[in-house]
Amino acid sequence: MIELTVKVLEFNCLCMVDVVVDEDVRHGKPIIEGTRVTVEEVLGMLEAGMEFDEIKSEYGVEKEGVQAAVRYASSFMKGEKTGSLA
Repeated sequence: MIELTVKVLEFNCLCMVDVVVDEDVRHGKPIIEGTRVTVEEVLGMLEAGMEFDEIKSEYGVEKEGVQAAVRYASSFMKGEKTGSLA
């Protein structure tokens, strides 16, 4: 199993939310840990105008998970390392 991880730090509270890549889940696409929701899907939800509360209600992804997905995508687009291979 290959796993990539992104940690999110919000305000003064350490809120650890991971984006993981597991070859056995969703064909190895980056997902919010503990869900089957991909980073790509989260970005699509945001693009469609969904609010954090709607995403949580419909998909069970907390605000921190949405933020982790955005940070992961941003790092990826900048060409930054998005995690380490396990």
